[in-house]
Amino acid sequence: MTGGEAFLVVGLGCLVAVAGVVIAVVALGRARRQRRAPAPAPASVDPFATGDTDALRGDPRALKPGDIVEIRTKSYAVRGTLKFAEGDWGWAEHLLDDATGGKVWLSVEEDPDLELVLWHEVPSATVTPGAPTVDFDGRRYARDEGGRARFTATGTTGLNPTGTVRYEDYAAPDGALLSFESFGDSGKWEVGRGEKLHRAEVLIYPQAG
Repeated sequence: MTGGEAFLVVGLGCLVAVAGVVIAVVALGRARRQRRAPAPAPASVDPFATGDTDALRGDPRALKPGDIVEIRTKSYAVRGTLKFAEGDWGWAEHLLDDATGGKVWLSVEEDPDLELVLWHEVPSATVTPGAPTVDFDGRRYARDEGGRARFTATGTTGLNPTGTVRYEDYAAPDGALLSFESFGDSGKWEVGRGEKLHRAEVLIYPQAG
């Protein structure tokens, strides 16, 4: 080996050694940064979530026109859906139709727990909201809440695709509910009598599409 060749070999060896040191330093710095980086916060999990129930009985939050709903062993088709929004709060009401043409409404709300209410319209009612208490059909209802919301309609509801609604909700000591709704600027109050449903009383058959 000549002197020039020896010099070249030594030079290459030095370059390899330097490269190895640089790689080691970079790897060490990366490892330190990884150790310093905070671990991602675990996703919050609701310990009372009803994922299993929804998987077995269908998710009421995902109801849409065309779906089939079974309530207390009676089957209904979802004819139309109203989605309401008032600030950051929202809820849905679904128009249900049975095989005989009977119609009821199912409201779905999370505040924060899931609440399902079956509503029957009372077109013959003459009572109006506003007072702290309302007497109707042998019960005294106390005002629970009220406000004004915007809605979006899909399917068949008898309403415009979008609009506003005023509402006043009352509740009796035995859990019976009374609701007043006035859509748009009609000034007419529609009265509904409601009863809360247990989650196990509702079975949903989602339809494709």
